Amino acid sequence: MKKILLSLLMASSFFKAQTSINVFSQIVFYDGYAANVSQPVPANTIRLANSRYTRKLTDAELNSFQNKIQMNVTIGALCDNYDRIGGVHIALVPKGQASYTMSDTQVKRFEVGRYITPFMNKNLSPTEVPYTYNVDNLYPVFSNVALRAAYDIWVELDVFGVPYAANTQVAGCSGRNDVFAGTLTFVTSNDPTINNNFNTILPLLDSNSLNNYNNTDVSGQTVRLVNFNLTQTAANPKFFIVTTPHGAGTNGEEYTRRQNFVSLDNTQVLTFTPGGKSCEPYRMYNTQTNGIYGNYAQSTSWWTSWNNWCPGDAVPIRTFSVTSLSAGSHTIKYEVPSAVFYNQDGQIVLSMYMQSLGQNLSVKDVATTDISIYPNPTADYVTVKGQKKVKLISVFSTDGRKLFETTESKADLTAYPAGVYVLDIILEGGIRFTHKVIRK
Repeated sequence: MKKILLSLLMASSFFKAQTSINVFSQIVFYDGYAANVSQPVPANTIRLANSRYTRKLTDAELNSFQNKIQMNVTIGALCDNYDRIGGVHIALVPKGQASYTMSDTQVKRFEVGRYITPFMNKNLSPTEVPYTYNVDNLYPVFSNVALRAAYDIWVELDVFGVPYAANTQVAGCSGRNDVFAGTLTFVTSNDPTINNNFNTILPLLDSNSLNNYNNTDVSGQTVRLVNFNLTQTAANPKFFIVTTPHGAGTNGEEYTRRQNFVSLDNTQVLTFTPGGKSCEPYRMYNTQTNGIYGNYAQSTSWWTSWNNWCPGDAVPIRTFSVTSLSAGSHTIKYEVPSAVFYNQDGQIVLSMYMQSLGQNLSVKDVATTDISIYPNPTADYVTVKGQKKVKLISVFSTDGRKLFETTESKADLTAYPAGVYVLDIILEGGIRFTHKVIRK
């Protein structure tokens, strides 16, 4: 019996032993639109912008991580009483580089957590909102000896705040430009039940804006292509996606739920519609009455009829996996076909990265291309317009018959009946993808 009890106690302590790594404590963010402030920052911390701070994890901190990692973020109210977007990013900085800027192209970053701040009034409790993330997948990054030999690992915390409304609406905020305070802590322990042996990281997109500002207010025109090259086969690659629509004006993307589609090498791998949950559990943090919560609780059906996310909530991280990816070029296509960006307002903020088993992948060979395919539906012509020139468009019927091809950027469908057609598009540089169009 004593042996059994001893074993249970040892197992219990094995699971519960925890280490906390505090990265930021009550760090103050300022007006995101203003010039960078000169207020002092904590030791070993760099202010990249009024809206973003960074700190390098020390070797001792990195060595203390175990395979179970919880990331805790707390955002406190100061002088911004509106909902804002914020996030946590891991930055891979060339080894020994003492500092860097947001525009440093040698730095590769990926987003591991995103949140939406609530409508908070600093004079009303609660004045802080917590966000919690399971980031066990970071352990293979933090413990990767080869990666750490080439890069230092920094953690970035951001929230883009604006004080203008609070300057007049919140007592004590007149003339102030401090907007939020932020704290970030990792809590780590060992859990033998976790089998997380991803040993590579491939940053793909970090807070990139998907919109059609340079085109027209017509749905279905903008597609984000992410092209990346693998130097060798990647085993069991897993992709992580963080995305939120924004634009709170009339008919804005923020207030309309739309289907999102993700394809890898012309195979659809993920379909989802953001939102789909009640925001009532976050009402307690929304103490400023100018927000979307109003004075009374709303039904789940009311919330899910329009909301894409909740002020005061963490944004879900979506994933998909495939068995393997061969060496060579691959393309992810991300599209929201019904997005309109009414009056060229709003954006979809998109982050994406990949992890895989057993390979050493480059973090450099990534390129993005935005393509407009319009009009869709069409009565006659379909135009393909983007950053790279069209080399070839092949048009197929839905049963796979090739109907014709052209080296022009326009495909003429006037000779064909109404229905659905598939464009196989090859761009300059070898990027290839397919896209469905409708002939009216």
